[in-house]
Amino acid sequence: MAGFGALDYGIVAVVLIASAAIGIYYRITGGKQQTTKEYLLAGREMSILPVAFSLMTSFMSAVTLLGVSMENYQYGTMFVLINLSYILSTPVAAYLILPVFYRLKTASVYEYLEQRFGYATRLSASLAFTIQMTLYMGIVLYAPALALEAVTGLNRNFSIIVVGVVCTFYATLGGMKAVLITDIFQSLLMFVSIFSVIICATIKAGSWAEIWHVANEGGRINFSDIRIDPTVRHTLWTQIIGGTGTYLSLYGVNQTQVQRLLSTRTLKSAQASLWWNLPILMLLSFSTCFSGLCIYYYYKDCDPLLEGRISSRDQLMPLFVVDTMSNIPGLSGLFVSGIFSASLSTISSAISSLAAVTVEDYIKPLLLWKTKMPLSESRSTWFSKFFNLVYGAACIGLAFVAGSLTGVLQAALSIFGIVGGPLLGLFTLGMYFTFVNQKGAITGLVTSLAICFWIGFGTPRPTPQALEFSTDGCAVTPPTSHVSDFFTQSPTASSETDDEPHYFYLYRISYMWYSVIGFLITLFVGLACSWLYAKLGWDSNAHIYTDSACTTIKYDLFVPPLAKRLRNRQVPVVVVTGTSSEMGGGSATPSTVDDDTPLPKSGPEPQFGMQQLDSTAGYVKERKNSGGDVITQNGNKQHVAVQ
Repeated sequence: MAGFGALDYGIVAVVLIASAAIGIYYRITGGKQQTTKEYLLAGREMSILPVAFSLMTSFMSAVTLLGVSMENYQYGTMFVLINLSYILSTPVAAYLILPVFYRLKTASVYEYLEQRFGYATRLSASLAFTIQMTLYMGIVLYAPALALEAVTGLNRNFSIIVVGVVCTFYATLGGMKAVLITDIFQSLLMFVSIFSVIICATIKAGSWAEIWHVANEGGRINFSDIRIDPTVRHTLWTQIIGGTGTYLSLYGVNQTQVQRLLSTRTLKSAQASLWWNLPILMLLSFSTCFSGLCIYYYYKDCDPLLEGRISSRDQLMPLFVVDTMSNIPGLSGLFVSGIFSASLSTISSAISSLAAVTVEDYIKPLLLWKTKMPLSESRSTWFSKFFNLVYGAACIGLAFVAGSLTGVLQAALSIFGIVGGPLLGLFTLGMYFTFVNQKGAITGLVTSLAICFWIGFGTPRPTPQALEFSTDGCAVTPPTSHVSDFFTQSPTASSETDDEPHYFYLYRISYMWYSVIGFLITLFVGLACSWLYAKLGWDSNAHIYTDSACTTIKYDLFVPPLAKRLRNRQVPVVVVTGTSSEMGGGSATPSTVDDDTPLPKSGPEPQFGMQQLDSTAGYVKERKNSGGDVITQNGNKQHVAVQ
């Protein structure tokens, strides 16, 4: 295998030093990361584009770059259709879910669950997230190091330590600002890596059309699988419906992404960041998928795995770079820098979000319970920096352990669907349904997690059926070898299930349905149990009302359309009294107006609260709202009396 030259190491060193320098810069400038608002939320002053790029890089890791290209090489282009779900899901995340979090302005999204349900729900969800991200960090660091070592000769331990130390360094020193800014140039390097593969293959093929033609002849081009069988690995429905569940669990309710969105100045800026993220994300997705076809063009007559040059197909992209670009000084180093950047951005994002969750959801409540005093800003910031270091060290440790835990790691690659789906269902219960209570929500979450882990990790399960490969162009045709791929041995179902009837049906379900299954189980079990517990008197939702009679609800806890309806429903009841001038000089005679009878008015519908109401000349209006406040208006003046 080819090794790295001095120029290659120099390019990698420049990228790593630049990342560390950004952390130092934001440590010694501005507010110097002295408050949790600045450290965890970048002072809420970030502009749109840095946040948009960071949203893309947070979960488009090196695992994605290597794995998606291999996916198209080995299984074809059906995976590309997941981009349709990105388009459909973005408005849901931007206009329904994000406004709820933005109104709370908290560093942890799980604080919403405490306000809506209670602390037990908040703790359950944050623990699930912590396990999810801790496992994923180790994979993101270990997997590309393993692939690069096998193909380029770059020492695996060197890769793990350098990437782990650098991202922990700049995330701890520079806080969220450093993470966001480094994500910009790291994302550019990711594009450079992918486009270098595409450009090199295009030069060799002569045109994109030739690459497409060869891929089509090899059976790689397929966008027409519309089977509704849930055991088929990738179909139109798995990519749209399953992709929507995965997208919303990541970009709607995941701490890592929402924390970035909350760092913007306004809600409109946060929504714009989500929309700008969409074309950036789709461009990387399309280009990564096409790079897989480019690699197939080059190896169409001699598959490297069957030839025995590599041990798994996740090493295809690094091998392609070595075979085609190693004669150009520095190009291999630029490619490796892009792979490192993909790992750096994901790990730094995970470290920052885990530190925020640990401080906000565990440390602050614990110390408040023990000392009866809230944690000061300076101590909160200190704890955040400390846990950045802790999770950075844990990430490096998990990466070293990963080599002996292959089976666990392969299963952990489906963790976003297994954990993300139930969490999405939990937030949906809180934001869309007013009657759901804490015990019902937790029952739904725990039930869903248990079933999803059972479906996702149960064995035995079939191996995904790959497309055909050729060895006709190899110097010596080796015997056929069947080697499991690190990135695709996640719990998935084979699309060719007719020959494998002995596998348990639930174990054959496509991994793309995990998030949807988790979401639906949480939703329906939570709704049913909440209704049952309320009927039995085991739980209530009294804490989400502002009055003891449970008539005035905290509508900010719900999605905007429901919040608006709840707010309008709480517009006060009306009592209208005519004046003597309108009655011919006689005495005023009160008359009661039914709830459904509109008030005479010259302006817009009156809103609940202290807003100025448009006057109706000659009327004295009294309104008693459902919370017991009496609002009277005489002419242009309004008085509120709280009873």
